[in-house]
Amino acid sequence: MRPANIVTSVADVLAGIAISGFLINADINSLPLTPIILLCISTIGLYGGGIVFNDVFDYELDKVERPERTIPKGILSLNEGTLLGIFLLAGGITVAFFHSSLSGLIAVAIAIAALVYNKFSKHNVVAGPLNMGLCRGLNLLLGISIVTSSVSEWWFLSIVPIVYIAAITMISRGEVHGSKKNILFLAVIFYLLIIATILYFSFLQEKLWFALPFVLAFAWMILTPLLKAIKNPIPQNIGKSVKAGVIGIILLNASWAAAFGIFALAIFIVLLLSLSLRLSKVFAVT
Repeated sequence: MRPANIVTSVADVLAGIAISGFLINADINSLPLTPIILLCISTIGLYGGGIVFNDVFDYELDKVERPERTIPKGILSLNEGTLLGIFLLAGGITVAFFHSSLSGLIAVAIAIAALVYNKFSKHNVVAGPLNMGLCRGLNLLLGISIVTSSVSEWWFLSIVPIVYIAAITMISRGEVHGSKKNILFLAVIFYLLIIATILYFSFLQEKLWFALPFVLAFAWMILTPLLKAIKNPIPQNIGKSVKAGVIGIILLNASWAAAFGIFALAIFIVLLLSLSLRLSKVFAVT
């Protein structure tokens, strides 16, 4: 289920909640926590289920390339993995519907996008990264859907995680056999576009100085290992870059929260980074 990664999906939803305006002028003593909790539980199920099906569909390949994974190692059978994946996806969808029909429909879209990626588009050079990015974009949208009217206002921001995850997915193709430098340079361009976009919206919201420390920390975390991988594109360096990109999603989301003026939530999201890093030492990230 990649617990360290699941923490990043919760950060996606929290960033979406910040963007929605749900927390603007909110009284901390009377804050309605139920919608926030429901959407966080939903994304845990959706992300966990998607990852489980990743291993289910990759079973034959993993027996050769990644025999240490749970199913080829024999810790979990293929049928047990399938049932777990179904349970998690169904649970994530159901909990989202408890909040609203729109949130439920977005959750359905996330589940479908995850299954399509795992079964069909994963190994396609173009469709794979875009499909994986779509899952993250919809996850941000799930958070924004806490305020239904905000979806029509801010839906286009879901393009940012699509581009970001597409970049990480491109990089990850070199985890086993190494990568080509031109692909890594393209990922750098994607990263810089994302950084510029966050700074632009923080400027529009008049929160540039709030967001800048978070954006700089995000840039350092994702670019440092990627530049090292460009110098020496061996699988080990590629893996570190992918891991930094996945965990760095938390700082990306903290930057969004700060850019929209929810500084306390930005700090809370950053604290999730420590939890994710701790989990990444125990559980696989990729």
